[in-house]
Amino acid sequence: MPMTGTRTKKKTALIIGAAGFVGNYLAQELKSAGRSVLVTRLQNERYDGFCDGEYCLDVTDAESVRSVIGQARPDEIYHLAAQSSVAVSWKKPGLTVDVNIRGAVNLLEAVRECAADAVVLLIGSAEEYGAVTPEECPIKEEHPTHPKNIYAMTKAAQNMTGKLYCDAYGMKVRMVRAFNHFGPGQAPQFVISDFCRQVAEIESGARQPIMKVGNLDAKRDFTDVRDIVRAYRMLAESGVDGATYNVGSGKAVSIRDMLDTILSLSTAQISVEKDPLRLRPSDVPLHCADIGRISRDVGWHPEIPREETVLATLDYWRSEIKKNG
Repeated sequence: MPMTGTRTKKKTALIIGAAGFVGNYLAQELKSAGRSVLVTRLQNERYDGFCDGEYCLDVTDAESVRSVIGQARPDEIYHLAAQSSVAVSWKKPGLTVDVNIRGAVNLLEAVRECAADAVVLLIGSAEEYGAVTPEECPIKEEHPTHPKNIYAMTKAAQNMTGKLYCDAYGMKVRMVRAFNHFGPGQAPQFVISDFCRQVAEIESGARQPIMKVGNLDAKRDFTDVRDIVRAYRMLAESGVDGATYNVGSGKAVSIRDMLDTILSLSTAQISVEKDPLRLRPSDVPLHCADIGRISRDVGWHPEIPREETVLATLDYWRSEIKKNG
């Protein structure tokens, strides 16, 4: 007969690079699912979110990565650590390669040696696909990757490295190509957060009632960050080893429509003005994910209405501006 009173051991999840926008949302998602959550951050970073333990870690330091994996012995690893700015990737290509490619190799080697049964989720980007035509959307995972910048190139290389380690060593590696995600707390260099901050500043009287915008005609696939991290958890639980998964809404919406939604929620009368400094000559007109694979394999689909996320992001900036005076 089975013993009574025994408890199932909690799974331990390790988030590599938790100090960024997604890290705390992922930690909360994993906590809610009953995980023991460990996180890493850089020495000069601050992590204010939930965790059961944290480590200072530079993923370019192979010995440090091996030490953390050996100590943590996680069941699941979520690799968020990255140099994720396209602009910085052009200015600092060596750093971007070191963090995004060598860092991933260091992690996979450490897992192979110290925690071979751990599931590893490597977080990539829709940027890996590069320019696509409207006829090629929604984009399937089998679509060829044509990176158009250093950041995208390194993420495509990370994806191939993960597949290689899975095939060569039988490791439980799964890859993600995440499309645009947003929500409260996102840095203002991202378009929806930028628009919401500008509106909040206008409402507070901190700037004139003129929105500065770039290309409003581009169409993107926007998803609430909370839906994104739920997808990550579900992929770690029941995704297919060696597979790549698009994570997005499966719907394209223009930047103009997103702006109109934000303006409709504002208490101010605001005019819109093109800013040449915000225009990108190589902007891809349309990006939209085919999410059939993740839906079939793990049953995930986005649940949070886009308008709800826009309002939450706008309220976040209203609160921040009021708090900072």
